[in-house]
Amino acid sequence: MNTSSRQPSTAFSAARIFELSLPQMLWSRRSILLALLVCGPMALATVPRGAWIIRPSQFTDATVGFDIYGLMIWLLYVRFIVPVLGVFYGTSMIADEVEDKTITYLFTRPIQRRAVILGKYAAYLVCTLLLVLPSAMIVFFLLVPVGGGTSIGVQFPVLIRDLGALAIGLAAYGAVFAYVGARVRRPLLAGLAFVFGWEPAMVVIPGYLKRLSVAYYLQALIPHARPPDDAGPPLIVVALRGLLEEPSALGAVVGLAVIIGLCLWAAGRAVEQREYVLEQ
Repeated sequence: MNTSSRQPSTAFSAARIFELSLPQMLWSRRSILLALLVCGPMALATVPRGAWIIRPSQFTDATVGFDIYGLMIWLLYVRFIVPVLGVFYGTSMIADEVEDKTITYLFTRPIQRRAVILGKYAAYLVCTLLLVLPSAMIVFFLLVPVGGGTSIGVQFPVLIRDLGALAIGLAAYGAVFAYVGARVRRPLLAGLAFVFGWEPAMVVIPGYLKRLSVAYYLQALIPHARPPDDAGPPLIVVALRGLLEEPSALGAVVGLAVIIGLCLWAAGRAVEQREYVLEQ
């Protein structure tokens, strides 16, 4: 009998890995700690909201709440929370199995190795979306009414676009760090170096290297949140905005889709080719 005929499909195997991995991710200590991180913007949003309720006459700018919301989305979510969640979840997809010495149990089952990384990646997406998107929505509804001149209904399409940008950002960073976790021996250090070293360095390095940064494409999807050109000294504005040139929204989506596809393919290939030796 042909052995390959008894092996389940990659999609079926990935679905089974997803079912096993999702509860573990949702109720892990990592998720609890990162949930506290995601609650930070909500706590900060209550400060201007409370001040507006107490003294509404002090907020003369009708768009002050929407401007604060945009700045929080850009600085706290896009530039910090989304990459950090991608690092800590993405690099642990395989590393946790190696550390817990359970990787051999997964690989001895009659499934393709790449199905393990695909199933865990799907569980990562569900887990991080459940953490980040509700937080961003709460921040929006807390801040946009501040000032009294910006209708939630008018700005609601911006929220939908921001949620989409956050979702594709989580997908891109997760794919990148899934590959790092499958290829590198100490993936967490490499991931942190990428987020806090490589990507900020692209701000001051001219040329095409910035196209190898997820932030280059992701930032183009939230143009309303960028600091204006007159927000301060030119060097500070450049450092805050991160990039002097950006692709179009369509170009950004295509670029992020290419990053996701290539990194997941490379991660699956790395898992199939690498020999995992468990330390005693």
